[in-house]
Amino acid sequence: MGSSTDSTDPNATYPDAGTAGAPAPLPVPATRAGRDGLDALLARPGKALIALDFDGTLSPIVPDPEQARAHPGAVRALAALAPRVASVAVVTGRPPAVAVRHGGFADVPGLEHLVVLGHYGTERWDAATGEITAPAPHPGVDAVRAELPGLLDRLGAPEGTWTEEKGRAVAVHTRRAADPQAALEALREPLTALAHRHGLVVEPGRMVLELRPPGMDKGVALAEYAREIGAGSVLYAGDDLGDLPAYAAVDALRSDGVPGVLVCSGSDEVTELRERADVVVDGPEGVVHLLGALARALAPRTD
Repeated sequence: MGSSTDSTDPNATYPDAGTAGAPAPLPVPATRAGRDGLDALLARPGKALIALDFDGTLSPIVPDPEQARAHPGAVRALAALAPRVASVAVVTGRPPAVAVRHGGFADVPGLEHLVVLGHYGTERWDAATGEITAPAPHPGVDAVRAELPGLLDRLGAPEGTWTEEKGRAVAVHTRRAADPQAALEALREPLTALAHRHGLVVEPGRMVLELRPPGMDKGVALAEYAREIGAGSVLYAGDDLGDLPAYAAVDALRSDGVPGVLVCSGSDEVTELRERADVVVDGPEGVVHLLGALARALAPRTD
């Protein structure tokens, strides 16, 4: 079902199949490219790819990533939307098994064809099979893992600095430090040198530096999956610096004739995505409302 209004009008609204009292209609993208992307999604939902980051997008950012859980309405909204589009993909730096567990994505009616592209696409979980496919791990991760505790000790890393084991990557968090940003900046250069010494790269994020293998990022993962399924339009939602490659991938797809929509799960910590996004929503709750509005807009009318 397409838009019933002129998508070039910044004051336009998009259809919402909900009843009276339902959440507001779909937001209007701020850019022409975004409005074209949303129009394409609404016109041909069976060719649309909905791709989303996990932390900060489907799940609120919390001091301990192990305590992160998807917004209470996220699974319900995704399950309502997924049967109406070509595919829904969660693109995350987390191991896919962790994202599946923390998201509650397994064995959910409506999510039978969800995929989780974990470790920036290096590992993949398919809801249809419940299986994870992955290549052999990069040897540099084990080397960094062994050296990191001693390096942090020698650097006098501030109290509250801690490491997260991510299987194919290691992340150093500073959110719990007294001055998280100062701690992050003090660690950036030595951790980058450590990563490069072992053939890894550093991915900065919201008070975190992740040391991981090169060659894969959310942009590569998103572009490859979009090509795999023959996506006719793409919507990507993210919140952090690690989502910028996915934004670039959507821009590249647009240049190749595949319309796209860039959504920012807004935060005060990272402004780069907000400045590039077609649509800005209020964190994970806003993302859930957007997914729900899309599901309602695509639902067959019964009147």
